Amino acid sequence: MSRSLVLNATYEPLCVVSSRRALLLVIDGKAELISATERSFRAARIQLPEPSVVRLSHFVKVPYQARVALSRRAVFARDGHRCQYCGASAENIDHVVPRSKGGPHAWDNVVAACRPCNTRKRDRLLEDSGMKLKRLPSVPRERTWILVASGSIRADWEPYLGSSAAGISA
Repeated sequence: MSRSLVLNATYEPLCVVSSRRALLLVIDGKAELISATERSFRAARIQLPEPSVVRLSHFVKVPYQARVALSRRAVFARDGHRCQYCGASAENIDHVVPRSKGGPHAWDNVVAACRPCNTRKRDRLLEDSGMKLKRLPSVPRERTWILVASGSIRADWEPYLGSSAAGISA
């Protein structure tokens, strides 16, 4: 089933829903169609385009900023599927400070790594292994990470997701 991006009335991304749910929002007048795919939904007397991006008619206040759960997919998305030691294609997750040395399983201690770098670092601290990080790991703070962690980003979604999502596709 296809997915659609739902924007708040202020054009900020809220969530991703099924295309069928997005179409119902448009039909009920709760949202307007911003972008459609080349496919369509058909009924006996009507044919409607499949929504790709819809914008809510009324502003929805989000009571709290949702946090992205720490997962392999989310770490790869944050790091652009690149090893944070050498820049090669990442295959593994590495704890910068190994768990055996007291390192937490947390966003600021986990990076994507290729197999050779992960093997070379082993169960050692960075200074003991002689390796350096290209970029320090951090906690994703923006709502777009919720979308990124959920899967791929369509090209017509990118203008609404901001610069933080540029170049990030799963």
